[in-house]
Amino acid sequence: MEHTTDSPLLPAESPLEMPVASLDEHAPAPVSVPGAPRDLAWRRLFVFGGTAALTGYSVYQLWWALRPGGVGVLEWLALVLFAALFVWVAQSFVSAVAGFALIVHGYRRPERLGLIEGAALPRLTTRTALLAPTYNEDPDRVMAGLQAIYESLQSTGRLEHFDFFVLSDSTRPEIRARERVAFQSLRERTGGHARLFYRHRSENTERKAGNIAEWVRRFGGAYPHFLILDADSLMTGKCLVRLARAMERHPRVALIQTLPIVVNGNTLFARMQQFAGRVYGQVLAVGNAWWHGTEGNYWGHNAILRTRAFAACAGLPTLRGPRPFGGHVLSHDFVEAALLRRAGWAVHLVANLGGSFEEGPPSLTDMLVRDRRWCQGNLQHGGVIPARGLHWVGRWHMLTGIGHYLTAPLWAMLIVIGLLLTGAGGAFAPAQWDGPAGAERFLAVFGLTMVLLLGPKLLGFTLAFFDPWARRRSGGAVRMLASMLLETALTTLLAPITMYVQTRGVAEVLAGRDSGWESQRRDDGTLPWPVLARRYAGVTGAGAVGGVCALLISPPLALWMSPVIAGMVLSIPLVAFTTAPGPSAWLRRVGLFATAEETAPHPVLVRAHQLRAQIAPAPEPLPGVSESGSAAPARALS
Repeated sequence: MEHTTDSPLLPAESPLEMPVASLDEHAPAPVSVPGAPRDLAWRRLFVFGGTAALTGYSVYQLWWALRPGGVGVLEWLALVLFAALFVWVAQSFVSAVAGFALIVHGYRRPERLGLIEGAALPRLTTRTALLAPTYNEDPDRVMAGLQAIYESLQSTGRLEHFDFFVLSDSTRPEIRARERVAFQSLRERTGGHARLFYRHRSENTERKAGNIAEWVRRFGGAYPHFLILDADSLMTGKCLVRLARAMERHPRVALIQTLPIVVNGNTLFARMQQFAGRVYGQVLAVGNAWWHGTEGNYWGHNAILRTRAFAACAGLPTLRGPRPFGGHVLSHDFVEAALLRRAGWAVHLVANLGGSFEEGPPSLTDMLVRDRRWCQGNLQHGGVIPARGLHWVGRWHMLTGIGHYLTAPLWAMLIVIGLLLTGAGGAFAPAQWDGPAGAERFLAVFGLTMVLLLGPKLLGFTLAFFDPWARRRSGGAVRMLASMLLETALTTLLAPITMYVQTRGVAEVLAGRDSGWESQRRDDGTLPWPVLARRYAGVTGAGAVGGVCALLISPPLALWMSPVIAGMVLSIPLVAFTTAPGPSAWLRRVGLFATAEETAPHPVLVRAHQLRAQIAPAPEPLPGVSESGSAAPARALS
């Protein structure tokens, strides 16, 4: 059948009811679901028991060292804050140890986890929709990525089982007009008029979650599964086919989340992040998948979902209370995963499938802007955690998300309390320690904390170091070691900047300030020096004041705090350095922060890069085309 530009932009509708879920009324989630590992309780006992043991030991040692000087209100508050911060570090370490052991014993192969079949590419019997929500993104860039995915699927011989939907929530008239031109160009280049569709919402109610829900209610009845792609997502055809087949084989699975590998970084900051994710990330992800079992989490993209399960139980309610805590759910993914599991569906993380990619923010500034929105969304989950019927692991996922942002203000509070106690000659002052034994206990806790913080990195590095393929793709043993050391040093300096900005973000959310919704920068992370100075002047000033106070109180204390002080005082040049073209280009030339996806990129990454380079900016849009394919007045695009 020959197609023309008059082909409808949307297929025939196939409505599917999607009621709004209740947070107040629901039967308790089943204790287990079909396919859950038999030893799942023991796995969780290992992780949470190990976390509790490490935390209890460290808090006890710290209390014993503080005891001779008297444990007053501030000391007890410091111990509570230390315990709250230590729990997250300890759990990450124990999960990484589990992941390390699993990978060593052969769990790199996804078929070992039961959901995914072996090496042969399976046949499919059902249809899957690939949804690409977009919000004020560069249309040519988005369409180039979709074309690379389309062609990769085509090469598998399974293309007939997949349809693509570009779901636009763009609010800028010029971008909306360009989207339609770029979409029609995509159809012409691929010949995929029958399976490439475009829809624009005039009102982007509920943001991305509402965008997906609107598609489910209009078209979900025709597709047993749908897969979410972000604007920067790339996935291989083989990965997509295996995910679709896994959903066909396991009818009680509602969601399979892949582990996206970060790619296409151009700046030092972006390449540092993708090196860390590639070398250290899989250890944590495999460990988490091991103890999550059928109660996995969802990150909102690069994941496949069962349409009728999602429609039946994942309709998001409007949260009660004033904004920013009330209103529409912002970080929808954690909540949707918890609602699916509440209804008896399995949710899985497959950390070792391969073929799933995304792009990271190009600068610390861009990461913190995105983090501000995620901060509000995660704190909002405080109103969802008490919902009736949720599985306890789903509640823990949301509590972990909240904890990720509360650690910044807790860390800042602990630093301030330490300064106050040391200055007042209290229990944190070395003179009050129980002689050499007290000092040894402090050093033991410090040493254990460093081991737990750096442990996941060292375990991931060890696996990569002893894997000849990974070692070569990372530039060899020497370059990989140098990359890890430089990444650790830069991360240490950037961490206090993140602490300050996240603490400010938490305070803004608690004060009722909404985060807004802006599109993200994808490639260039540079900012003019005056803009950097305005953004990070507060960080610099706080670091300088803290450094002077520490030096006046106790020179040894100032030395201990020097990484924190240096990171804050140097925040402006650090952010500029990690995004400047010169250092980024030099590090690439000498082979630092190299990853397998950079030195030997997958064909889908190569093809997306070629298409983005080839596709010229879209010309001025022709008169509008309606979603039925007919001409429309120009005002319809506004």
